[in-house]
Amino acid sequence: MSKAVVVNANELPESYKDINSHNLYLYVKSYLSSLRANTARVKNRSEVSGGGKKPKAQKGSGGARWGSKRSPLFVGGGQVFGPSNRNYNQKVNKKQKVLALSYAINAQAEKGSLFVTDSVNVESGKTKDALAVLKELNQRDTLIVVDSVDEKTYLAFRNIKNCYMIEKQEVNAYLISAYHSVLIEKSVLEALTKEA
Repeated sequence: MSKAVVVNANELPESYKDINSHNLYLYVKSYLSSLRANTARVKNRSEVSGGGKKPKAQKGSGGARWGSKRSPLFVGGGQVFGPSNRNYNQKVNKKQKVLALSYAINAQAEKGSLFVTDSVNVESGKTKDALAVLKELNQRDTLIVVDSVDEKTYLAFRNIKNCYMIEKQEVNAYLISAYHSVLIEKSVLEALTKEA
C-alpha cells in the first residue's frame, strides 16, 4: 500500500467552505430515523380478544355502565393511545444530500483527519499488516473508503476494532462524520469532489 497523505481543506473545492452545517444535521437526522426498527405496537380495544357478552346489567347495580370487558378501564382491556405502526422516514432532497457529504468531507479535512492514498490493499491478508497501516495515521478510529474491496484486504481489516471499510457507492455523510478519521483512495476522493 502506498503512503497516506493528509488532505488540506485548501485542496478541496472552494465552494465547500460556504456550505451550511444544517445540511449535515438534516441528513444525519434522516439517516438515523430510517434505521429505527418501528416494532413498538399495542392492541386497542377492537383488537383485544374476548368481551363479547355485556359483563353486567345496564341498570340496577348503582354503578357505572359496563359495555365490554375489552374497555381500556379494565385489566386485560385495550390500550389507549399506545404506540402503533408509524412512519419515521424524513425526506431529504438530493441536493441537500450532496451538500451534506461535501460538508462532512471538508470538516474532516479541516480537522487534519482526512487521509488520501493511491490504493488501500494488503496483499498478505494479515491483520498485523493492516494494523501497521492504521498505526501510521495515529487516529482513534478510521473509516476506509476504497473503489472496490478485494478479499485479502477485507480479511486483513475486518477484525480490527474501530475500523470500518466500505466501497465508493456506500459513502454517505453520516459515515464520513461519524469516524474520527477517514482514509480514502485518491480516485474515490476525486470522483466525490467532482460530483459535488
